[in-house]
Amino acid sequence: MRPAFFPIFLALVFGVSGAAPPDRDDSPPLYYSIERNGTLYARPDRAAPLPDFRPLALQEPLFMLEVQDGWLHVRTMDDITGFVPEEAVSNVWLRISKKKQTLFAYRGTELALRVPVDLGLNAIMDKERRGGQLEPDHWRTPEGNFHIVAKNPDSKFYKALLLNYPSAEDAERGIRSGLITDEEYRAIMEAEETLGIPPMGTLLGGFIEIHGNGTGGSVNWTQGCIAVTDRLIDRLWEMVYVGTPVLVE
Repeated sequence: MRPAFFPIFLALVFGVSGAAPPDRDDSPPLYYSIERNGTLYARPDRAAPLPDFRPLALQEPLFMLEVQDGWLHVRTMDDITGFVPEEAVSNVWLRISKKKQTLFAYRGTELALRVPVDLGLNAIMDKERRGGQLEPDHWRTPEGNFHIVAKNPDSKFYKALLLNYPSAEDAERGIRSGLITDEEYRAIMEAEETLGIPPMGTLLGGFIEIHGNGTGGSVNWTQGCIAVTDRLIDRLWEMVYVGTPVLVE
């Protein structure tokens, strides 16, 4: 696991976080592993794993050098080259603009899909803590760097993509403000390290999802989630994986 993966990914792919945009004529396209313990092969052949190479981590960045009949010739951040099956990697990432109430789905630097979204009841402010019937102001859509930690095909909102909120950054804020215990802090940090599902029942709130049952009219009604129409969640469902980066700004 690489906790700093998403800032690195965005900086390399899209020139954000103060980084200069890459020279797209010279820089190989950036992908990432969508498998835990993925294999790097010496040649495009599943019978030829690269000798003495550690397993690829989920979300591990990979520079794509060449496509060969369903295989990608790649280079790791450690400058090791090898081959991976095309279906074992992705270059998809999502950006949600709260100001524009729009989800943008990218394949690398190319915009693949633009989707209107419904947001939390308080769509302006960043999420700080769990909301409720007595505190609807805290039904807010959180901002920051996240990733998909689970796909739920049986959500009460049709289909749902669960985000890793609260993240490590939220845990740091929560422990400083006294909203979470030391045990809850450690559990969130462990989930961050392992790309697992963080605890959802703390005072920071949880169960922030991109899900269906949205209006398509940019209406603010959710308890902090990002809602799209069922037709559009079907399209997103086919594009994304556990580990897909999600930027909410």
